[in-house]
Amino acid sequence: MILDNIHNHYENLVYEEVRRRLAAEEGADFSSHALEDVACLALNHLPARYVRHSVDIAFYLTPKERADMDQQVRDAVAAAFDLVMKHPHRD
Repeated sequence: MILDNIHNHYENLVYEEVRRRLAAEEGADFSSHALEDVACLALNHLPARYVRHSVDIAFYLTPKERADMDQQVRDAVAAAFDLVMKHPHRD
């Protein structure tokens, strides 16, 4: 479909941060449902930045804007993990 290329730029950033945190916390046992909850919670705390290609936004961001965006993602994912750990998903 013509709109298949449009996505929220924060989605990939959040997914990467979730993967990074999981790798850093070896032995952590999170179900796929819990990780989906983490991603949804984090994305709901970030603004939507819709793009056709992620390179489009990267080209227009200043280094400070990119650093701020990365920090927002780290903070949102950390808060989401904390919330999910306090209220575990019952599969």
